[in-house]
Amino acid sequence: MPDDPKSFFLGAEIAEYVVDHGTPPDDVQRWLIEETRSRVSDLAMMQISPEQGAFMQLLVRAIGARRAVEVGTFTGYSALSIARGLVDGGRLLCCDVSEEWTSLGREAWKRAGVDDRIDLVIAPAIETLRALPTDEPIDFVFIDADKPSYADYFEELLPRVRADGLLLIDNTLWGGAVIDESAQDENTLAIRAFNDLVARDDRVESAILPLGDGVTVLRKR
Repeated sequence: MPDDPKSFFLGAEIAEYVVDHGTPPDDVQRWLIEETRSRVSDLAMMQISPEQGAFMQLLVRAIGARRAVEVGTFTGYSALSIARGLVDGGRLLCCDVSEEWTSLGREAWKRAGVDDRIDLVIAPAIETLRALPTDEPIDFVFIDADKPSYADYFEELLPRVRADGLLLIDNTLWGGAVIDESAQDENTLAIRAFNDLVARDDRVESAILPLGDGVTVLRKR
């Protein structure tokens, strides 16, 4: 496991306890964690935390999700978690722009036996989302990509999500920078604007969870 907890407000010991007392990573997930650290060490913190993966898989399974969409796949840990939670015959569409990073994900999905339920599209995500049909309801969405585009991804996906479907948005606490007024960089400003947007949106009900780097859970009304 990584030495530094991705739930930035947790110390190492309590973070280890959280992972150990949930559904822990299996051999494939541990392999993917280690390979990500080895191959893309400078960006490994982009991978979701083990406890977040367990939470996502539980949610996907709990709502009986058949059709899911992920925006931002990186090395595939989140996609693996979502795919494992889908009902039999379920499909996950992954949107990313990196062949290099997602190639590691493809290997993990194959090892886990879920590669047959994942469709990966390498292209700008907004183009992929705009091409999605409007008459095939989506049950579950995970957004973890470029922060300035969060609002655009949300607006494209929400009309396609079924009533009572869920959307999870990652990094919405942004290491605590969301409340640091001295932080005025593009990503922080985008996260703040997105958080304000969904908090005012009466099409959804929402909660920000202090999990990983902050996860917003939205239920479409």
